[in-house]
Amino acid sequence: MGKPIIPQRRGKGSMTYRSPSHRHKGVPGYPRNYTGPGKVIDIFHAPGRSTPMAKVAFGDTTILLLAPEGLRVNQTVNIGSGLPIEMGNIMPLRDIPEGTLVHNIEGVPGDGGKYVRTAGTSATIITRGNKIIVQMPSGSFKNFEGTCLATVGILANSGRDDKPFVKAGNKFYSCRSKAKRNKKVKGIAMNACNHPHGGGGHPHVGTQSTVSYNAPPGRKVGRLSPRPNKSKKSKRGV
Repeated sequence: MGKPIIPQRRGKGSMTYRSPSHRHKGVPGYPRNYTGPGKVIDIFHAPGRSTPMAKVAFGDTTILLLAPEGLRVNQTVNIGSGLPIEMGNIMPLRDIPEGTLVHNIEGVPGDGGKYVRTAGTSATIITRGNKIIVQMPSGSFKNFEGTCLATVGILANSGRDDKPFVKAGNKFYSCRSKAKRNKKVKGIAMNACNHPHGGGGHPHVGTQSTVSYNAPPGRKVGRLSPRPNKSKKSKRGV
């Protein structure tokens, strides 16, 4: 008797494949309806994140921020418009000059930051106009509203990949904190009861590798067909 394949077990959400959220320190974001200086109280490692986090006090409010390179405890960071371009300052994209490196960019004003949050990464302001064009770490260009906030500087911990894991257990716990798979086994290397591509006297798929968009979860592996285009359906009168 077979058993569910790994993607099905992960989708179920059992504790085996779930990130230990009780160890997470919180979600980084920006203070709303506040402009002025803030003081860095503490910088610490956050399990489940590649970037260290900083606890910053803005007036009576204490929030968490992703720490850029060079940030220190007791350092002052500012949030608002018309600020100098200094590391750690939080500003709207419309006020940041072209060529400036930024991180933790808001996709929608007020969401606290959704883009460029991995350690050692940064995005570059390209042009400013009705929309702010930003070059992402991948090299692609993306448009943002001018009122979206971003932090000046490069995220810290850029050398995290320089130190090897050495032991398999270290890699296991590191991946588990991020809810990632430690090892990835090919479906053709599995038994027939564990994967639709498994079984046989030698590694081969054994059937067509492209499956329908409407295939059931246990069959939906390999090359997935694209989602049907609704506009084409309407033209055909379906």
